[in-house]
Amino acid sequence: MTNRARLLLTVEGYAVEGGFDRAGGPMTCYAPTIALGRHGGPGAADDLWHDYEEVLDLVPALGVDGVRLTLEWARIEPVAGVVDEAALERYESVLAHALARGLKVTVVLVDAVWPSWLGQEAWLLPWVVPHVLTHARRVVSRYADVVTGVVAFAQPRELVTKGFLRANAPPWRESASKDAEFAHAQIATIEGALRDDEIVGPRLVGETTTFDLDVAPEVLRAARDEPDVEEIHLRSLLRGSGPTSCATGLLVRDDGRWRVQATEELLAALR
Repeated sequence: MTNRARLLLTVEGYAVEGGFDRAGGPMTCYAPTIALGRHGGPGAADDLWHDYEEVLDLVPALGVDGVRLTLEWARIEPVAGVVDEAALERYESVLAHALARGLKVTVVLVDAVWPSWLGQEAWLLPWVVPHVLTHARRVVSRYADVVTGVVAFAQPRELVTKGFLRANAPPWRESASKDAEFAHAQIATIEGALRDDEIVGPRLVGETTTFDLDVAPEVLRAARDEPDVEEIHLRSLLRGSGPTSCATGLLVRDDGRWRVQATEELLAALR
C-alpha cells in the first residue's frame, strides 16, 4: 500500500504578513505599479509577521499534515547582498513553532513576488540565476532542522503566464510568447540546478498538486491516494490582501479572533 500524499495548507507571506511595498517596508516587484496607483498593495494585511503563532496554533485541529509557507525573499534580502538577520531569525522562530505543534513544514523559495532589486523582467535576466541559487542555499542551510521540505517555485507556469501572456502580474506583458518561452526555460534551468545542488537538492519535494478551497472533497480524497504525488497544497489557510491574495481562506478573523470558515464536507476531507 502506498503512503498518502501529505496535505498542506498554504500561507503566502506577501499577502498575509503585512508591511510590504509601503514606506519603510520590503519592496517587491509590485512596488512600482502600487506606487503609480494602478492597484492596491497588501498594506497591513493580516499582520502575520507578528501573529504567525496565533494562526499556526489552530492548524493541528484541522486535521491536515502541516503548512506550506513562503519565505519572502524581499524580506530576507531587501537590498542585493544585504541580508536582514532579524527577518531570518523571525522566520526561524515561526518554523520552530510550527514544528513544535507537530506540523510538517514545506517552505517556498519563490511564490508570486520577488525583490524589487531583481527588476520587473527578472526571469529573462541571466544574472538573476546565481542570485536565486545563493538565496536558496542560504535559506535551506539555515532552516535544515526545522523544515520537512522545500519547493523552489510554488507555481512557475502561472508565474510566467500571468506576467508575460495575460498582463495581470509583473512584468505586465501581454502575449509576449517568445519571452514567456525564455522565462519558462530559465526557471527550468534554475530548478535543475537546485535539484543537483548538494545543499538544496536533498530537501526538494517531489511531485505536488495544488488545489483551491473550492475543490470537491471527493477530488481531494482521490488526489491524496495518487501514487506519484508527494504533497498536496491547498490554497489557502488565509485569504490575505493585495494583488496576490487568494479567493478565500480557511480561517477568517472576526472581532480580533480567528475562526474556521469551511464546509463540513471539506473539513471531513482534510481529515
